[in-house]
Amino acid sequence: MAESYGLFEQILLIFIGAVVATTLFRRLKLPAILAYLAMGALIGPFALQVAHPDQMALLSELGVVFLLFMLGLEFSLPKMIAMRKTVLGLGSAQVITTSAIFIGLSLLMGMELAPSIVLAGALALSSTAIVTKELIRLQQLGQPHGQLSFGILLFQDIAAVVFLILVPALGTSTAEASESIIWPLLQGAGLLLLLLILGHKILPALFNEIARERSDELFVLVALVTAMTAAWITHAAGLSMALGGFLAGMMLGESHFKHQLENDIRPFRDVLLGLFFVTVGMQLDLSALVENIHWVILTTLMLVTAKTLVILLLGRLFGNNANTSLKAGISLAQGGEFGFALLAVALTYHVIDSDLNAVLVSTIIISMVITPSLLDKADWIAERFFPTANSSESVPEHQHADAASQHHELADHVIICGYGRVGQIVARFLKQMGIQYVAIDPDPIRIKEASSAGEPAYYGDAKRVDIMRGLGAAKARLIILTLPNPKSSLETLKQIKREFGDIPVLVRTQDDYHLEQFQIYGAAEVVPEALEGSLMLVSHVLTLLDVPADIIKERIRTVRSQRYRILHGFVHGGQSLKADLDPSRVIQKHAVTLSENAYACGKTLDALELELEISSLIQQGEEIDNPSGTLQLNEGDTLILNGSPREIEQAEERILLGNL
Repeated sequence: MAESYGLFEQILLIFIGAVVATTLFRRLKLPAILAYLAMGALIGPFALQVAHPDQMALLSELGVVFLLFMLGLEFSLPKMIAMRKTVLGLGSAQVITTSAIFIGLSLLMGMELAPSIVLAGALALSSTAIVTKELIRLQQLGQPHGQLSFGILLFQDIAAVVFLILVPALGTSTAEASESIIWPLLQGAGLLLLLLILGHKILPALFNEIARERSDELFVLVALVTAMTAAWITHAAGLSMALGGFLAGMMLGESHFKHQLENDIRPFRDVLLGLFFVTVGMQLDLSALVENIHWVILTTLMLVTAKTLVILLLGRLFGNNANTSLKAGISLAQGGEFGFALLAVALTYHVIDSDLNAVLVSTIIISMVITPSLLDKADWIAERFFPTANSSESVPEHQHADAASQHHELADHVIICGYGRVGQIVARFLKQMGIQYVAIDPDPIRIKEASSAGEPAYYGDAKRVDIMRGLGAAKARLIILTLPNPKSSLETLKQIKREFGDIPVLVRTQDDYHLEQFQIYGAAEVVPEALEGSLMLVSHVLTLLDVPADIIKERIRTVRSQRYRILHGFVHGGQSLKADLDPSRVIQKHAVTLSENAYACGKTLDALELELEISSLIQQGEEIDNPSGTLQLNEGDTLILNGSPREIEQAEERILLGNL
């Protein structure tokens, strides 16, 4: 059936399907890569037969080229050297040990060596995209297990290139196997040296000249030509095109054009790589998957268990504690996107058959799907098997918050929850004024440093009522929340007001997004940094414009007394990131000008019954703040609306069309 559609129609159908699938998967909070794979399986030759992978093999392979090109840009020798113990030591040990285990198991099950190596390579590598994204989401990338995972992923990226060199050689006959494996490796090493020597000098100089032209189009074209030329050179030498992309990225990775290149290549990479994952999904034989579902489940369990245990044992061997090593093992327990690339190449060179490909692709997909859930439970699992005295084990007992009352007569004092930069600045002023205070923070290193400097700072979680009692919260004069995470601040505020209701609480936030919530739950004052910064800037501006100081103070006092009402809402642009926020609580400012046939013409504001704030009205060139509801509107008037996107949309329809 795919033959009845031309290449253009097939690509169009893929893109339409990808839009629908990625939207659905995002709603389910699943990675976009799984949407592409599912889409490919649905429209492929084993299901609806709308498209065939062979007809778009070149385009999809270019996606892998650009992926490896950007990986090369990120490949930093200084970073490798700084993390050499984790990357070269633990990373290499993980890939070699895991590969050896899977090769051994495959041989015991009667498989030949070549497909066993492909299986091992596909399963030994983890998903860089999913793991780094999830660790960032959980704010764990900077934690010990996050750094351990990142170091191992860095070596896996190098190993992926080696496997991409080896796989085509595995498709040759057994008699030529050893020679065909050694020769590509020597070719790869030789090309690496040649391209690095030539490209290290030539490419930066070339891009420097292109940058002088100040032409974005020319810069993008040269970036594409560079990646594709390197891919053509390695392909002509009988090696993988992806290797060429990686080498080209490496040559430019240390240049000052690195970030510009990443931004220019990313759209091409995302589209073509999406096409690549769709073609991988097309190769999934659903009937073979159903027939081999028991092997898929067994292989998935073996994959997750084996990789977790290998990284746990190797992590301990390299001097990391068991808790950290287990969490790193859970983080990297899945298969990765490079596994799909290896399997696609192996299938092309007939190293594996379609049944084995279906089992391995399904295994990697399932392991990737369960990764976010595993990472959410990683702390709990690690504590169950290898409990620690929480992260406070390195903090001396006298620095714990529940010991504070033993060292201080705590009454009529201030409690600072969060001893970061803001908390420490507050503490300095309190100290200068002779006001007693204590601070609490969940960072053991920060507490050790502060305590060594004689600060009354203690380790603990401000959300715990028993710890706050130990800090004398019942007798405190004021509690200040300077926590960077608004959710943590809100939870802490709820606990404090529930247990110590009469104590005033001052909350610091980054913006006014959670302002109303904090006020609802009893905060005495909420200080949004962005708005206070704006007020400080305004005061300086007016001072430089010779506005009297008493007028400036009065204006700013009025804004604060009205809880920053005048500052709520602003004109959104393309960089406002409003899509990441709750649309019902994003306050925007939007202007609506009345045309000749607008419904609101000749009517009063009260008659419109708008369910949002009208901050001002521009009528006959004059701006009227907080216009009266009895004011009649005319053609050419401009209403300035303040509200959520949904409220603004409804109000605009009412003003222009009369819809309720």
